[in-house]
Amino acid sequence: MSSTTRPRAYVEHVAIWVQDIQWHIRFFDQVLGMTLREVQGPLDSPSQYWTLGGMQFMAKPDFAEPEGRLGHIGIMCEDLEVAIAEAQSFGVTAMPQGRNWLRLPDGLAVELIQASPGSVAHALSINPRNFS
Repeated sequence: MSSTTRPRAYVEHVAIWVQDIQWHIRFFDQVLGMTLREVQGPLDSPSQYWTLGGMQFMAKPDFAEPEGRLGHIGIMCEDLEVAIAEAQSFGVTAMPQGRNWLRLPDGLAVELIQASPGSVAHALSINPRNFS
């Protein structure tokens, strides 16, 4: 990577394990207006549910850890190939889901996703805390 070119990316979704997926769907919809973006399985009993706004709920009714345990972080990359190549120098481990899935040395799972052209720059140009 050139010293003048820095990779750019943003968090697109955070995936959490939940025991009661319907409760989480209702809460994030009714309280925060985070509606359906994508679903895996039937709507009345999905195995996974993604919201507009970056949440992914993964149903695991027998999950014994605290509710909302982090499953992985999905990150949109301007250049997926550059990000994967750069990640290798940090001692990451490939995961079975694919070469864009990385396990960091501390155990965190990261899914790197190729963004459409210009979308990362656009997303990073938005300052949601700027009220002026």
